[in-house]
Amino acid sequence: MDESPGNGLVADLVSVSEAVGATSKRTEKVRLLAALLTRLAGDEIPIAVGALIGAARQGRIGVGWASLTNVRAGGDHAGGVATLVELDRVLTELSITTGSGSLGRRGSLLDDFAATLSTAELDFVRRLVIGEIRHGALAGVMTDAVAKAAGVPLPDVRRAAMLLGDLGVTAHIALHGGSAALSRIGLIVGRAIEPMLASSAPTVAEALVVTGRASVEWKLDGARIQVHRAGGDVRIFTRNLNEITTRLPRVVDAVSRFEASSFVLDGEAIGLADDGRPLAFQDTMRDFGADLQPAVELQAFFFDIIHLDGRDLLDAPLSERRRVLGDLVGGCVVPAVETDDPTEADRFAATSLATGHEGVVVKAIDSTYEAGRRGSSWVKVKPVHTLDLVVLAAEWGHGRRRGLLSNLHLGARDADDPTRFVMVGKTFKGLTDAVLAWQTARLQALAVRSDGYTVYVEPTMVVEIAIDGVQRSTRYPGGVALRFARVRGYRSDKSAADADTITHLQSLRPGN
Repeated sequence: MDESPGNGLVADLVSVSEAVGATSKRTEKVRLLAALLTRLAGDEIPIAVGALIGAARQGRIGVGWASLTNVRAGGDHAGGVATLVELDRVLTELSITTGSGSLGRRGSLLDDFAATLSTAELDFVRRLVIGEIRHGALAGVMTDAVAKAAGVPLPDVRRAAMLLGDLGVTAHIALHGGSAALSRIGLIVGRAIEPMLASSAPTVAEALVVTGRASVEWKLDGARIQVHRAGGDVRIFTRNLNEITTRLPRVVDAVSRFEASSFVLDGEAIGLADDGRPLAFQDTMRDFGADLQPAVELQAFFFDIIHLDGRDLLDAPLSERRRVLGDLVGGCVVPAVETDDPTEADRFAATSLATGHEGVVVKAIDSTYEAGRRGSSWVKVKPVHTLDLVVLAAEWGHGRRRGLLSNLHLGARDADDPTRFVMVGKTFKGLTDAVLAWQTARLQALAVRSDGYTVYVEPTMVVEIAIDGVQRSTRYPGGVALRFARVRGYRSDKSAADADTITHLQSLRPGN
């Protein structure tokens, strides 16, 4: 395949994205994506992969929606000329343009580039920049497409992408070097890898049915971290593979004392009160993703180890990894019990909850570390909270949800004024195609105004929302926001007067 710069166009991404969003068949999505990849030159492949999975290679660009709405496309007559390489160049320049006068310089960059785009192309670029690419084919489907395009086994692509932490680079290697090139990719201490993920179960007993004998571990209410140390060099990454070493000095100090020359650890950074109970999640997370020191000094607890002193442990069973981990980190290990007894596991889970944590993760004791995968080897069990809330508005969807009202604005009832509802969050999760179609028609019938992007409605529809909890918020007027909200179903048997009150939600905040 040609390694020289090619002529892949932004229009190609738009065309494929629309086609992928128009089909519900995974095999067809894979075919469409694979066909595009085989047409691209080497340097275009990572650009296209990143764009189509909604993750630009530059990471966060730092351009807000307001800036993007002020630019205008050149029109359909101007479209079909902007290349992928030009898109990548513009995104890079936007991401590094900071300081005095940067707003104006970014505006000029956007204006000049937008003038070469059609309306549809500019819409795609806008959604890419703000992370709103939704066409039902992100990393999982793209991984299948890379394997198909390169003619290599899917597990080879998955493992390489996990070890590289970059599906776009993996795609380039696969298409130009095949399985032989992929097999040469190994774990490198200091280079972040995709973390292993957990599926969910409603009870510990049901999780044990899936895993068999397991390590039942506290699920800490902190921030996932991956810690690499090579000699005296320590690097810490988030679950999204962003480096945050300078923000966690206490963690750096702690792992620098471990008696080993090199290792890679998986764990949680968390803030603890003087009595050892966890601080509220937002206190742990405050400034965690900013270029500032956290407001609280976080410490780390570890639940896995995937490399130690030159030996990769990815394929070692969890029982061995836990033993090696305990020997290395001592008291910094996440509490766990090994069992296949649901009663014993339930008692252990109750202890986790009583201590202020989220629940437990049940992990098959013989499982390997399947980085980047959400399989059945790890199963998280957390109490599910549900609320009855009122729909205040909905936003028009993108990609596969184009033409449908998708992202719901949710409100809680003011106990003192039954005509007033206080916004507490948004969600588009949990909506089936049938519900999306129904709610689009129903909400338009209840519309009171629209700004072209959001349709505001009469506050009469009650929807049952599952949440992982609530947290303090300065964004919403009630001072509270939902965590990981998803729709369970509309409650036609309830009126807005039956919705949960803002007072009730406020009582659920940690510390109340």
